[in-house]
Amino acid sequence: MTILNNFLFIALPYVALIIFLIGTIYRYKSTKFKYSSLSSEFLEGRKLFWGSVAFHYGIVFLFFGHLTAFLFPKEVLLWNSHSVRLLILEVTAFVFGITTLAGLIQLFIRRKTNPRIQMVNSKMDLIIEILLLAEIFLGLWVAYGYRWGSSWFAAVLSPYLISIFTFNPNIEPVVNMPLVIQLHIAIAFLIVLLIPFSRLVHFLVFPLSYLWRPYQKVIWNWNRKKVRDPRSVWSVNKPTNN
Repeated sequence: MTILNNFLFIALPYVALIIFLIGTIYRYKSTKFKYSSLSSEFLEGRKLFWGSVAFHYGIVFLFFGHLTAFLFPKEVLLWNSHSVRLLILEVTAFVFGITTLAGLIQLFIRRKTNPRIQMVNSKMDLIIEILLLAEIFLGLWVAYGYRWGSSWFAAVLSPYLISIFTFNPNIEPVVNMPLVIQLHIAIAFLIVLLIPFSRLVHFLVFPLSYLWRPYQKVIWNWNRKKVRDPRSVWSVNKPTNN
């Protein structure tokens, strides 16, 4: 078990971080036009909207929640010293976790059942979604089965993560934790490793300029239901809305 623990909690984090750093830079330099989420909204929009909104709102809250506990563990523990504040934080995080899982399931079903979406799928898309589903499910399991996670994350996992980034890894606190928490940590590093090879890389180039740019007016001259019907025949004629 010592070899496995060293691999999962020392080797894997460093391999994941190195590949993430080099891979994202190389991909941006070589294929910057694919450095995006490769949106499929024009192929199907309704299911994408409900799944994407739930997933993105949920995952952003969870990401910054984990980041806050990592960067400011003392402040988080101080906040949690009041039982009401701790309860509010835990319940809110759990609700956002369920929201993330529900949105991701909707996106997964859309990807597997829509013929047009299947045409633009890749194996990496499927692998990443399965890993994300497993990660969110394990996170909810941890939140439900091992209460007050924000406190023990700040007290136990933050020192471990800091030891990784300071090149002085101390895995003793992690190897003594329950298996479900260890799996949650290992899958998180695996997802980081695969980011340069997947659509998830788009979060590094979030279009902040969209927040202040002028509105764009889009005029659609086609029948949307007809255009998005997967049974419709492809036309070689020039589109009428150009």
